[in-house]
Amino acid sequence: MFIAAATAVIVAMLLALVRALMGPTIYDRILAVNSFGTKTVLVIALLGFLAGRPDFLDIALVYALINFIGTIAILKFFEYGDIGGAGESTADEEPG
Repeated sequence: MFIAAATAVIVAMLLALVRALMGPTIYDRILAVNSFGTKTVLVIALLGFLAGRPDFLDIALVYALINFIGTIAILKFFEYGDIGGAGESTADEEPG
């Protein structure tokens, strides 16, 4: 049963990797990398269950959080060209 689950996750990871390499737009590639990271979380959780070490779930949760924050940072960088800014408007976009 676990071999089937691991095989399915690895096949999904390979498909996400293919999309990341061949994606027509940058957003497709970012989404594929995020999906790959999500599958990595599944692999870590699966390995933790197979090894009988429930502390791997904590590692998987931390990895999922890092994956999410990294994806948001990359998207913000490609949208605004800067990670540190709060997305403030330019001077010519004053409300009025």
